[in-house]
Amino acid sequence: MKLYGLTGGVGMGKSTAADWLRAQGAPVIDTDALAREIVEPGQPALEEIRHAFGSKFIDATGRLRRKELARLVFSDPIALRLLEGILHPRIRRQWKLQAELWRGAGKPMAVVVIPLLFETDAAPDYDTTVCVACSPATQQRRLLARGWSLDEIQRRNAAQMPIDKKIALSDRIVWNEGPLAVLYAQLQRVFSIIAQNNNPTTTKG
Repeated sequence: MKLYGLTGGVGMGKSTAADWLRAQGAPVIDTDALAREIVEPGQPALEEIRHAFGSKFIDATGRLRRKELARLVFSDPIALRLLEGILHPRIRRQWKLQAELWRGAGKPMAVVVIPLLFETDAAPDYDTTVCVACSPATQQRRLLARGWSLDEIQRRNAAQMPIDKKIALSDRIVWNEGPLAVLYAQLQRVFSIIAQNNNPTTTKG
């Protein structure tokens, strides 16, 4: 089975790309979804967060106050590293387990959506890395439309690897600046090329 890592900056189209891939029948797992699952009430990670950051980040129903914690960690690098130390090993175990289940089921390929692919040194785990990117202006416009503040956008970008570096490190790039039809056409082309290059019976011209 070929395992593909799909990355990119916040608001640049990773989720939209993942939805298209699922619609084409590709097995897809999103590490952002895993991050939410592992902090559900009763999960060990939530208790570690309570111990590390205090009960004020847990609401009356026992759920994580995600926005409040995000405001803290994206303005405090030490707090961010502490949270990542709690979450990242668990997230990595989960997506690797799912990948092995797909491999055992005979799936020819699978995709992991992983925003921090390069930041967590996960690139060697993938056969091919694909970065979904757009201009900073387009990213800002999309996130403002979601209700983000300029300060939130700046802090979140500062906590991740710059998009130009992600582009440089990725095997393939999908530029998501225009209509969805253009994004989908690029995805079709990129994943078709990847499939051909990974097929040992393909003769290259």
